[in-house]
Amino acid sequence: MLAITGGTIFTMAGKNINKGTILISDGKIIKIGENLVIPPGAEIVNAEGKIITPGLIDAHSHVGIFEEVYQDEGADGNEITDPVTPHLRAVDAVNPEDLAFQDALKGGVTTVVTGPGSANVIGGEMVVLKTWGKTVDDMIIKFPIGLKAALGENPKRVYGSKKRTPYTRMASAALLREALVKAQNYLKKLESGKEEPERDLKMEALARVLKQEIPLRVHAHRADDIMTAVRIAREFSLNLIVEHCTEGYKVAEELARFNVPAIIGPIITNRAKVELQGISLETAKHLSRAGVSFAIMTDHPVVPVQYLALSAGLTVRGGLSEDEALKSVTINAARILGLHKQLGSLEAGKDADLVIWAGHPFDLRTRVDKVYTNCKLLSIG
Repeated sequence: MLAITGGTIFTMAGKNINKGTILISDGKIIKIGENLVIPPGAEIVNAEGKIITPGLIDAHSHVGIFEEVYQDEGADGNEITDPVTPHLRAVDAVNPEDLAFQDALKGGVTTVVTGPGSANVIGGEMVVLKTWGKTVDDMIIKFPIGLKAALGENPKRVYGSKKRTPYTRMASAALLREALVKAQNYLKKLESGKEEPERDLKMEALARVLKQEIPLRVHAHRADDIMTAVRIAREFSLNLIVEHCTEGYKVAEELARFNVPAIIGPIITNRAKVELQGISLETAKHLSRAGVSFAIMTDHPVVPVQYLALSAGLTVRGGLSEDEALKSVTINAARILGLHKQLGSLEAGKDADLVIWAGHPFDLRTRVDKVYTNCKLLSIG
């Protein structure tokens, strides 16, 4: 048994606990609180004067898929030969030896969602991983965690330059609808029992979205692209997550009305393309006030994954409360991913994924002191 004691615990499940203790066994939190009796023989970690939080969750990245050092050899996120590739699986592209996984731990990030890029209208299935493990199979928390799709500039730029569909936003939306209709027809044949179609991996991936087993996670920066994603999701009764949501503040009330969550970011970036012209540190504040559930992402390697805490901290400068900012990379991220019973807060029964910080996570001077995942102390040297 492990006992971490003496620190200020940000549980993300209620009030902070000053000079609290966390008891951990077999990879799970057993008990948490003040003045706990530490069982004889327990390993004791003194965290006095430090802050303890859940391990941070980066809800949208390309860790392990777009490697920083190997620009071509390690770039496996965009299959730019076909704009509709729902059958691609992120698990088949992740390199667990990507240096970004070690960087994530140095930044207190113990969980990442990683997946295809946004070159294709439908890019493939995403996966959520622990940031420590020998093989991808060891690291998987849940696969698939969603089907990646993209609207806006990226598919237009990639295929329009080749004089191929999609050349316009209309075509991107049409390709997405067309694929969903094909999957509906595929499901009808399966369910009728009269005609069993040949197995189709593309249709199987889309069927998981139509049956609401996983969400459609749509890359959309501009407000009009966001609303196109909402429109299509309503047409087909899909669970939708808006990825990036740069101009989400312009349509925050609509997102709240239709109960559409958002994963916003990257926060630390410039206006690298037209659809980023409306970028603002106040996006998170406006979504919060409208009642939209949201998380903060890095979009690694756009923003290095170790700067997730800094990204969340910058939303405080934009008017979001400090508590809500920290929730956006812990419990609220876990809720959007449907993993809140396992991750995102420090509570009895949850995974022992936690970070001991030398100061507040949003303070630029703060360093990560220790990182645990499933009770295992990880090297961050």
